[in-house]
Amino acid sequence: MRVLCIGDIVGWPGVKTFSRQIGGYKRLYQPDLIVVNGENASGLGITPQQAQELFASGADVITLGNHAWARREIVSYIERSSRLIRPYNYMAPHPGRGYVILDVGGKKVGVVNLLGRALMDESPDNPFYAIDRLLSMHQGKVDSWIVDFHAEATSEKYALFHYLAGRVAILFGTHTHVQTADEQVYKGTGYITDLGMTGPTESVLGVKPYQSIAGFRGEMREKFETADGPTAMNGALFELDADGSCRKVIRISSAD
Repeated sequence: MRVLCIGDIVGWPGVKTFSRQIGGYKRLYQPDLIVVNGENASGLGITPQQAQELFASGADVITLGNHAWARREIVSYIERSSRLIRPYNYMAPHPGRGYVILDVGGKKVGVVNLLGRALMDESPDNPFYAIDRLLSMHQGKVDSWIVDFHAEATSEKYALFHYLAGRVAILFGTHTHVQTADEQVYKGTGYITDLGMTGPTESVLGVKPYQSIAGFRGEMREKFETADGPTAMNGALFELDADGSCRKVIRISSAD
């Protein structure tokens, strides 16, 4: 089984870049499942229209993160869409669901979205305890688990990777928008600290550079806007064995 995971979609430029590029990756790698983080598709949050375009272009599952509810119109949509998932460890009550279990080539594959706590403004439930409960609830019922850990701290991501090594097939990080070069397989678990970003390359994490610079200079902030110019798509391809464990991870990065 091949699972293609695409890093944070940023703004409409990121949505359109995914739509343009994903066909080539499908022909090249023939993935069985495509997981996309879309929590910045609207800069902050995602709209139903953007979710629909990502699904129509080839995404099988869209994960979110700390900006899940930035666009309030997504609330009713997420209640109807089983494949748009928000962080599982959000404290109840929250709309939508935090994981989905799919039939992929006769195998049961679970995709779960978790939110980190270190250096984050959010206060979700402990992701370590939350994933323990989920895995225990579905023990023996799911062949492979895929985890999108939307977190700021590299240390927290690595800690969860070692905590889950041998228990999940794939754990990838999102949120920091810079692709890391630490892809690896350990105890049958494929890992990368951050998939990177899909969106404008001449930017600061997708934002117009002068706006980010102003913030770091201590000047009055204005609403961040998605940068213009060239774009790129970043992510990783994970190859799974018949037993549901990961055997290989390939980083991908391509300019549009």
